[in-house]
Amino acid sequence: MSNKKVIWICLAILIGGILVTTLIFFTEPEAQSEGATIETAILVDVVTTEKGTYAPTIVATGTVQPVEDVILSPLVPGQIVRRDPAFIPGGFVQKGEVLLQIDPSDYRNTLELRKSELLQSETALATEMGRQQIAEQDLELINNDSLFGDNPLSDNETQLVLRQPQLNAVKANIEAARASMNQAQLNLDRTTIRAPFDAHILSQNVTVGSQVSQGDDLGRIVGTDSYWVLATVPVSRLQWLKFPESEEEKGSMVRIENPSAWPSGAHREGYLDRQIGALDNQTRLARVLVRVDDPLATSDELQGAPKLMIGTFVEVNIQADSIPNVVRLDRDLVRSNQTAWVMKDNLLEIRELDIILTDNQHAYIKSGLEDGDKVVSTNLSTVTNGVELRTRSEETSDNEDDENREDEG
Repeated sequence: MSNKKVIWICLAILIGGILVTTLIFFTEPEAQSEGATIETAILVDVVTTEKGTYAPTIVATGTVQPVEDVILSPLVPGQIVRRDPAFIPGGFVQKGEVLLQIDPSDYRNTLELRKSELLQSETALATEMGRQQIAEQDLELINNDSLFGDNPLSDNETQLVLRQPQLNAVKANIEAARASMNQAQLNLDRTTIRAPFDAHILSQNVTVGSQVSQGDDLGRIVGTDSYWVLATVPVSRLQWLKFPESEEEKGSMVRIENPSAWPSGAHREGYLDRQIGALDNQTRLARVLVRVDDPLATSDELQGAPKLMIGTFVEVNIQADSIPNVVRLDRDLVRSNQTAWVMKDNLLEIRELDIILTDNQHAYIKSGLEDGDKVVSTNLSTVTNGVELRTRSEETSDNEDDENREDEG
């Protein structure tokens, strides 16, 4: 084939390709829009606020402590001759129950001697009173022998004639003998060691045959009527807590929980008893005492309730005073710099909040939010005032409208 034919064939192919391309370009269909719009508003979830009166719950941790905690010590020395079977670690005793008995023999003998000394002193007083009568008669004779009938003796001489110093000495001896007898009786009574209150025995250091001296550690007992929970709270929250102003009053109610040891939902109730007037040295938080009555749940009303154990860490939920005319908002919806994102007229507003109190779950807002405001709960990557927003409910409504239009078509 000659070169001229090859050239003509290539030109024919090129012209045919141009014609086909032109034909396709002018005959392809055009896309038409049918009501489609581009959505630029951000899809968010919102929470509607409600203004009212709310009672915050202040959560803290505390340690269980006894209200009454006593180390038993003898006031007189001697040998232990009796120990109550209940006086063992873990035992329970009633108020006035005899725990230990020190040998009373020596103290009983001493008491009898002191009674004898008192009797001798009282006998000496009777003898002296007889001598007083004789002295008064002698004084009358002296006055009768006087020329003028007046007492010729001075006051001091008259006291000596009437044996007043001797009488005073006998009376003093009686008082001393009576005091010695009372002391001997007191020492005898002290040989019996009794429970000063309804108590739980935590330790026992002596038994029958032990020789004890004054001030020895016999054992440790704690009262069972009530326990304290020593808790710490921020100083700023004390103004919302109620403390009793008298013995008859009770402070703010407290719910005590121990999730690590008690069953789910188990709790005990107490009340704020007093505030310790010093901050914790390490945390710089205020310390408060929560009183829990019948901590060992011995009454019928508390049957099956969990028991408090001394030294246990527990969680306390303190019911604070009610705060009127505030908006309660979930703490997670409070943004940086104490602001909230509010959807108003489908636009985003960044509101500054005046928060007067926060607890573990909520923030209580005095100003910045009003009743019925829609707070954005969705986390957004970029936030500026005026950004267009839409909610899921609006999106659902738009989709339903589109479906209705398609059905009509």
